[in-house]
Amino acid sequence: MPNVPAERHVPAERRRVTLQRPGPLLVEGPVEVTLEDGTTVSSDRFCVALCTCRRSRIYPWCDTSHRRRAGADDPPRAQPPPT
Repeated sequence: MPNVPAERHVPAERRRVTLQRPGPLLVEGPVEVTLEDGTTVSSDRFCVALCTCRRSRIYPWCDTSHRRRAGADDPPRAQPPPT
């Protein structure tokens, strides 16, 4: 998706965003992400996982780093009752 100046921006169709705790933000693609420093990255995939924990080595894309550290930072999850 090319960069488009704000004055010529045409709203695209709605995108579905799925929140997962703990985990990434899933966004139906293609997407364009503007980072804090102003750089823009894009993906043409049908669905992308955006990192929310900032542990990813390929930030802003999720590399599942949250799985390795989930136990260290997150409160314990309740276990389902036995059946």
